[in-house]
Amino acid sequence: MKAIRRFTVRPVLPDTLRPLADLARNLRWSWHEPTRALFDSLGTPGPGTPPGTGTDPVRILGSLEAPRLAALAADQDFLARLRAAAEDLDAYLHAPRWYQEQSGDLPAAVAYFSPEFGVAAALPQYSGGLGILAGDHLKAASDLGVPLIGVGLLYRHGYFRQSLGRDGWQQEQYPVLDPGELPVTLLREPDGTPARVTLALPGGRSLHAHLWTAQVGRVPLLMLDSDVEENAPGERGVTDRLYGGGSEHRLLQEMLLGIGGVRAVRAYTRLTGHPVPEVFHTNEGHAGFLGLERIRELQGEGLDFDSALETVRAGTVFTTHTPVPAGIDRFDRALVARHLGEGGALPGVDTGRVLALGDETPLGGEPGVFNMAAMGLRLAQRANGVSTLHGAVSRAMFAGLWPGFDPEEVPITSITNGVHAPTWVAPEVGPLGPDASDRELWDLRRTLRERLVADVRDRLRASWRQRGAAAAELGWTDSVLDPDVLTIGFARRVPSYKRLTLMLRDKDRLRSLLLHPERPVQLVVAGKAHPADDGGKRLVQELVRFADDPRVRHRIVFLPDYGMAMARGLYPGCDVWLNNPLRPLEACGTSGMKAALNGCLNLSVLDGWWDEWFEPDFGWAIPTADGAAAADEERRDDLEAAALYELIERRVAPRFYDRGPDGVPSGWTAMVRRTLADLGPKVLADRMVREYVERLYAPAATARRALAPDRARELAAWKARVREAWPKVTVDRVEVGDGLADDVADAELGATPVVRVRVALGTLTPDDVEVQAVTGRVDADDTLTAPRTVALKPAGGPDLEGRLPYAGTLELDRTGSFGCTVRVLPTHPLLAHPTELGLAALPEETTGEGAGVLLR
Repeated sequence: MKAIRRFTVRPVLPDTLRPLADLARNLRWSWHEPTRALFDSLGTPGPGTPPGTGTDPVRILGSLEAPRLAALAADQDFLARLRAAAEDLDAYLHAPRWYQEQSGDLPAAVAYFSPEFGVAAALPQYSGGLGILAGDHLKAASDLGVPLIGVGLLYRHGYFRQSLGRDGWQQEQYPVLDPGELPVTLLREPDGTPARVTLALPGGRSLHAHLWTAQVGRVPLLMLDSDVEENAPGERGVTDRLYGGGSEHRLLQEMLLGIGGVRAVRAYTRLTGHPVPEVFHTNEGHAGFLGLERIRELQGEGLDFDSALETVRAGTVFTTHTPVPAGIDRFDRALVARHLGEGGALPGVDTGRVLALGDETPLGGEPGVFNMAAMGLRLAQRANGVSTLHGAVSRAMFAGLWPGFDPEEVPITSITNGVHAPTWVAPEVGPLGPDASDRELWDLRRTLRERLVADVRDRLRASWRQRGAAAAELGWTDSVLDPDVLTIGFARRVPSYKRLTLMLRDKDRLRSLLLHPERPVQLVVAGKAHPADDGGKRLVQELVRFADDPRVRHRIVFLPDYGMAMARGLYPGCDVWLNNPLRPLEACGTSGMKAALNGCLNLSVLDGWWDEWFEPDFGWAIPTADGAAAADEERRDDLEAAALYELIERRVAPRFYDRGPDGVPSGWTAMVRRTLADLGPKVLADRMVREYVERLYAPAATARRALAPDRARELAAWKARVREAWPKVTVDRVEVGDGLADDVADAELGATPVVRVRVALGTLTPDDVEVQAVTGRVDADDTLTAPRTVALKPAGGPDLEGRLPYAGTLELDRTGSFGCTVRVLPTHPLLAHPTELGLAALPEETTGEGAGVLLR
């Protein structure tokens, strides 16, 4: 028989054990080893606990019987540990931290929106890197004392659980998540009723959501849940699955996240007294509608759309995580108009203006499509990619939104991702000091590898039982992997660009590496394909079938259901972390960072963060094909796979097995030591969050405070006036020296020729613009490389045609072919970047030959 109702029975804790409830409900236990050990000592969670969730204090407490509670209440040793953990948490929550010690006017609070958060396996609300990054962002903000509020959705089925069929085909299960069994608390009004936000939908429908709070150390994470009785069945299922459903379903999810999320923040700050956020951070385009809701709020306070837009932009940060247009959410414009227009979620907001924000035609897109990333960038005055290389890729990808400028000047910066060390570093690695001996390092590496081997065998047996194997068939699993063999890990989502099966390109070559008589290699592989991605599922199946081969199955394994609990053992236990994406399609790739923090060496294509921080002491760079070879996919993969095999066979494995008389590979341990000491500090989420505070959050808060209503109206009016007048802004031919090109053709190093130009400003004034000389070396096409700008100054009154003279001095401090041109840009004290409006006036010659002046 099946139950028709489900509910959670909570234990009544004796007074002396009451702190257990507070410790269980604050997810700091997930990265605080003493607290986690305290709960682990209570026993394992009760029946019905999803496998692979690791420590789960809420479920552990729920499984304790009255006699066990009574025994714990009388156990003085346990009570002392409990008091110590409770006092430590209290100090952590209330003592000043890095943020409180900073000078300057930092934001009172920051709201951080993301469609997924990977905080702990016990709160399965993540699918991959974006969610894990968001979880690490919250944890690092908590450790630093940054007053962040996280905003997401509570998915009643989370992401899917992955298993394998007998033939190796991925299968998905969607277990029901009961909030009563999760470390979350329902936000309530003073009268005890659940706090609620509501969005109007077309046809007189409504979408209601309750608000659950997960406490991530000092940081509250608000999660909106549409599974409430007031909703019709269709609306009730809006938050059913992460990245599930069709286009309209996804649109409703993103409306609830963005529009409903702002309303949830307002409810939370009203009910708790938490400071109101001054800065809103959009983690990818999924939450972009939050800017529209804030425009609606400001219009209700008397601002017009344009003034509200400027106010919202000033206080918004947008982070893009995708290096390809295919990774961006896009919706039919008519669908968006129907849901946001009259009778929809944003009453009073001009639908035409909203649709213009999502217009992707400047990016070469389709006129009937609404682009969430385009909207996110237009609604944010500050934007960033997640590695130096990804920042450059993003500037090129979105350059069409700033049509007057080269990609290098597009105002998208980069802050390289980081990972939260207390979450991902094995407890034994943390205390290891810089003076650890080679023997200590090597012995620790073997201990971690041995632990991974035991875990892999357990998981592999469980997977085969799910695939239909009998226990009598699985004796071979007792000898899978060897704790003394070089262990390479590869675990991530399975989109095609990550190339899960590149290692299988030459199966015979791979077998020879796995079975090498003196220097064998073993591989631990994990990853999930999206449920709708049959191509990704075929890659998983191909890998699984190879790993099922009795000749190699003791040397290569595929572990289904990759998640946080598995990863915590995988990163420390591997010797090498493999990453072989198509360059430059890996925006950052933080799994290799987590491995590095545990002394695991990286073997990776120069993409994402590895392109930025690779050094031979930290690991190996897989060469990538270029030129004609890169254009031929088959040849490219053959070449890069061959390079991978060559590296493992000739450099990686020999270094691992080159042992001294004491049995220790000193060359290998030297690389481990350098990785821990020199690379480790760079990849920390603490470093990342400090950069966000200093480079984006603080400037955004300052800009937002500067835009009082009158100033916002003034800025909006100025922009409108400049855009209208800009077609009449022109630049006459540039003069250098006395205006004769021959006089500067052979300029000497150190010369300081004068640049003169006349510009027509139409109805604008000199205060509205900056006239610049742009100089630098030129390539074969006369394109300026690494350009520098010099501001030119007014040099007299207007001529008979009303043109104004400007002049300035160049400094020729580089030899070789040198070029110069002049441009006019709008300028205003409240602009965050001179390219912000995407407007630039260049000499007419720019469209033909002889733009500016060339010095050769």
